[in-house]
Amino acid sequence: MDDALRDRLGAGKYLLVTSYRKNGTPVATPVWVVRDGDALGVWTVADSWKVKRIRARADVLVGPCDVRGNPTGDQVPATAEVCDPATTARYRKLLARKYGVLGRLTLLGSRLRRGTDGTVGIRITL
Repeated sequence: MDDALRDRLGAGKYLLVTSYRKNGTPVATPVWVVRDGDALGVWTVADSWKVKRIRARADVLVGPCDVRGNPTGDQVPATAEVCDPATTARYRKLLARKYGVLGRLTLLGSRLRRGTDGTVGIRITL
């Protein structure tokens, strides 16, 4: 997949990540996104259904969306993997930088509620 698409998705405010249930039903979720070299990084609650679905099945669809998860462009196939704690910590820093005060407050609130192990990064390669 070309760098321009990766740049565009990474620069967007929200990324729609569509993961699949065991029976194949797609479930789309809007998430914050950062560019991570040749991949995209997102951050989510560690015990969310999204994480469980990705652990069971790594293929996802991704594309730009608005805050409510309404697609604003084409969805493309990608592969998602749950990250280790070091990568998750890097994604937190990147998110804080990209999303400014709102990002830092959201990350702080999450850390206070769940601790640092309560959230994970997800690396998405197109």
